[in-house]
Amino acid sequence: MHTVVVGTSGVTASDVLAVARGGARIELSGEAVAALAAAREIVDALAAKPEPVYGVSTGFGALATRHISQELRAQLQRNIVRSHAAGLGPRVEREVVRALMFLRLKTVCSGHTGVRPEVAQTMADVLNAGITPVVHEYGSLGCSGDLAPLSHCALTLMGEGEAEGPDGTVRPAGELLAEHGIAPVELREKEGLALLNGTDGMLGMLIMALDDLDRLYKSADITAALSLEALLGTDKVLAPELHAIRPHPGQGASAANMLAVLKGSELTGHHQDDAPRVQDAYSVRCAPQVAGAGRDTMAHARTVAERELASAVDNPVVLPDGRVESNGNFHGAPVAYVLDFLAIAAADLASIAERRTDRLLDKNRSHGLPPFLADDAGVDSGLMIAQYTQAALVSELKRLAVPASADSIPSSAMQEDHVSMGWSAARKLRTAVDNLTRVVAVELYAATRAIELREGLAPAPASRAVITAARAAGVQGPGPDRFLAPDLAAADAFVRDGRLVAAVEGVTGPLR
Repeated sequence: MHTVVVGTSGVTASDVLAVARGGARIELSGEAVAALAAAREIVDALAAKPEPVYGVSTGFGALATRHISQELRAQLQRNIVRSHAAGLGPRVEREVVRALMFLRLKTVCSGHTGVRPEVAQTMADVLNAGITPVVHEYGSLGCSGDLAPLSHCALTLMGEGEAEGPDGTVRPAGELLAEHGIAPVELREKEGLALLNGTDGMLGMLIMALDDLDRLYKSADITAALSLEALLGTDKVLAPELHAIRPHPGQGASAANMLAVLKGSELTGHHQDDAPRVQDAYSVRCAPQVAGAGRDTMAHARTVAERELASAVDNPVVLPDGRVESNGNFHGAPVAYVLDFLAIAAADLASIAERRTDRLLDKNRSHGLPPFLADDAGVDSGLMIAQYTQAALVSELKRLAVPASADSIPSSAMQEDHVSMGWSAARKLRTAVDNLTRVVAVELYAATRAIELREGLAPAPASRAVITAARAAGVQGPGPDRFLAPDLAAADAFVRDGRLVAAVEGVTGPLR
């Protein structure tokens, strides 16, 4: 099994994906253990002094003015975890919780949090055992960290609350730790706070969304090309020299992908046939511009994610000169903004895909295709209601594009009076990515059927490869009306698991 070694820095997006989605094991480097021990010495020295230090010997948030005596500090750390584990709603997905815990461990190992090495090792042991704390949908405002979600994870480290075992069964966390020989941690000064105070949930969901969207944007380039082909459109608008004079990188990449898919097609460029037209509709002609803008938004989001991965987000932090200083680095605004940007881009990509689908189904705009791609229009409804489903998904995506980060609700007796809502932005982006996958799947289903209905003209080799692979995957072709939901579900799975992209790249080589 793949192993990710966590040091004081250098964790990558690939490491996060390996742990969250691939179940990779985790090891702490000797460098990390040494940094943990050194930072802990600083915290212990401050804890022994009579002067109050925030997070070490005081209360938290609006209660930070109270100095806590030494005999109450262990109780304080337990209490902050218990009281902050206040989430409600549906359980968060296993991969999100694993990303959340791993990213918190990454920051702990930076040596800026003051957590003891044994606490960090317990975090790694819990992940390696396949134990997943039960984390709920609601509880984070995206400031002072993803507090409630991280608290539910910290509760598991203490042997309290509920967690899911490697067999998928939810049980008391203490039982699961005992079965795997993991001793619950007894938190000391600052450790409870350090386990809760990070942007790890929203960052983990950003990294996973970028992984999904990388595949989806390639998929959307493919389905746009298939629709252009089915509509007898021209591929001249995809010429590299046209995109070079408006040099947005994403636009050029999308145009290149579409051109690669269409290479060798006999269906493109029939503008002056029986139904002459000067130009294709915007939804066809401007596909690279819209998808390209989304790709460039993803590039910016990757930059933010990389910077956040290189960060040690905690409050207070232990500095190399021995100071323990308060700060505002836990504020989720940088991550929240790009999560919202991506949701906007996803909605627009879905919107243009739906317009192409509608054009394929309309006999007045499809240049010779039967109404709704039906076998016997009137007796058969064809794909009429598939477009309804796609339109409903697009409408939902537009609602999900409303920025969460534009909102703020004060909390903690007005001490925390401006928050990022980054966790909410991340949660709605996950839904948006799911729905975008379904929208692309419906376009795929319509475009492949339309291409097969164009008798006498050969599609591009890459298009033929897609049709062959899709039919083998249970995505059926033209014919009389049938129970349509299973076909659409098969198309969704074909896009979601990457088989669509793989089918094309088997002909064209890697897409951009």
